[in-house]
Amino acid sequence: MPLTDTRLRALKPKDKPYKVTDERGLYVEVTPTGGKLWRFRYRIGGAQKKLCIGSYPDISLKQARDEAYEARRAVASGGDPAFEKRKRKIRAEFLSAQTFEAVAREYIEQMMVQNGRADGTIVKANYFLDKLAPAIGNRPINEIEPFEVLAPLKRLEATGKHETAKKCRSFAGRVFRYGVATTRCKSDPTSMLKGALVTPRAKHYAAILEPTELGGLLRAIDDFTGYMVTKLALQIAPHVFVRPGELRHAEWHEIDLVDGVWKIPAGKMKARRAHAVPLSKQVRGYLTDLAEMLGREGYVFPSARSSKRPMSENTLNAAFRRMGYSKEEVTAHGLRATASTFLNESGLWNPDAIERALAHGDSNVVRGIYHRGKHWDERVRMAQWWSDYLDELRTGGKVIMGKFAKG
Repeated sequence: MPLTDTRLRALKPKDKPYKVTDERGLYVEVTPTGGKLWRFRYRIGGAQKKLCIGSYPDISLKQARDEAYEARRAVASGGDPAFEKRKRKIRAEFLSAQTFEAVAREYIEQMMVQNGRADGTIVKANYFLDKLAPAIGNRPINEIEPFEVLAPLKRLEATGKHETAKKCRSFAGRVFRYGVATTRCKSDPTSMLKGALVTPRAKHYAAILEPTELGGLLRAIDDFTGYMVTKLALQIAPHVFVRPGELRHAEWHEIDLVDGVWKIPAGKMKARRAHAVPLSKQVRGYLTDLAEMLGREGYVFPSARSSKRPMSENTLNAAFRRMGYSKEEVTAHGLRATASTFLNESGLWNPDAIERALAHGDSNVVRGIYHRGKHWDERVRMAQWWSDYLDELRTGGKVIMGKFAKG
């Protein structure tokens, strides 16, 4: 006889579990504690199997019969409803543990650290994660909706950090796409946020572009009275025009003072491509002074607090501020723009050689290799010419009359 709600409510517990059938494989199991559990019996290949549906009255009689009906359809189609339910449960448990922060940290380790991304790039990725984590860090990545990501980005915008908000959205998008590729989520919710953020203005690093002002900066550096390692870094920086992060992470094993070359490994470069810097006699002199002070182990420009760490990323800019230069006048990164402008305006050097010296990326890898080989000798001559010209400016000597000169 099929079950009714009246019969179900009247079922009493016994010393041992017992079953009361409904119809077509559906039954309720009554436990000694009074629980009433829906079960569905079916056969696959002669083997009897059981699907657990839920408990009464949380699952009503009608709901249990509907579940049993769907299970019978699945069996008729060659499926195994109990196996499919176990798979769904395992996946749900797996996904609930796959939080945005867990997947993001895996992405940083697997796709950035192990792929040799630059240290500075990895530091920035962790910074972006720290900005996003309070809002979505503990949320299962497959459940996050666009508005949840937008909220912390808008908070950054409200404080004027438009560029940070944009880069956080980009980082989150990379994490979500990694989650899709590794079956942790189905889509990237940040793709719907394009246009939702204020577009930041292009950032131009302050740089000196007038010869007499550059001479004044070089004299101010020579008069700097701070930490000697900082002073030598300031003296070297205008000559080599590498990025500040590349300079402060320089290590002695990368530098050959005999052949006059600094070989920066790919992992330290923005474009993840190894870069060689020709060293003028002036730069080799500064580095020799450093080696006599500190030895030739570890970082060339160590932190004042620990030789195991490079100097802080703010050290050079802070030194410029101490010398009286504002951030609108001079930045460490702006020294690259200074060198690029002066070298191009001199008319003495192939623009491709200048671009290669600046380690600007080349989208054509074959062309990039060709240029690196073809322009090396020119770059060596250019590095020495540039250092000699800086010495002229420092001492108030001759000024090249390029478009940058005022007269």
